[in-house]
Amino acid sequence: MALSIIAALAVHYLYGKWAAFPLWVIFLFILQFFRDPPRTPKSTDANAVISPADGRIVVVEQTTDPYRNVPALKISVFMNVFNAHSQRSPVNGTVEYVRYYPGAFLNAVLPKASLENERNAVAMTLDTGEQITVVQVAGLIARRILCYTKPEAHLNVGERYGFIRFGSRLDVYLPPGSQPSVAIGDKVHAGTDVLARLS
Repeated sequence: MALSIIAALAVHYLYGKWAAFPLWVIFLFILQFFRDPPRTPKSTDANAVISPADGRIVVVEQTTDPYRNVPALKISVFMNVFNAHSQRSPVNGTVEYVRYYPGAFLNAVLPKASLENERNAVAMTLDTGEQITVVQVAGLIARRILCYTKPEAHLNVGERYGFIRFGSRLDVYLPPGSQPSVAIGDKVHAGTDVLARLS
């Protein structure tokens, strides 16, 4: 971000505002992409699972959690380049493990992106005892997954734990009895909106 504003200022000073206009547009795009506004969960219910990402719901289905090999309710949030890309813990819980998987960079909205794209899985045990898995999935443009948490760390709901650059998705695997609070096409905000409620 610093480089983009330096370039815009330099061109603006040397060649004028119209020559610098494209660089100012790039700077404003980067500025909005890296924004990370404060958020407050809409529910304090211990059974509520809060969205870990801004974006649009693209999957709500009963499936298998491939990281635990158990039945699960899967909810996926697709982030486009205009969404804030900071990831937040969906629950109060302790990190069991963090595992990185190299892979492709397919369009993150495609179903096969969940298992074929570069990704980072964070397995958690909630304070109430349930287990979930949250997976950062790289996308067509996203080429950098950042994860700030480590095994045995305790995360509070809404706490920032990661970031994915330029378009991607988050897959959340919940216990099979969980009740979804969203449907495909819904827009959600990280750290605010409820994705589901645990049974």
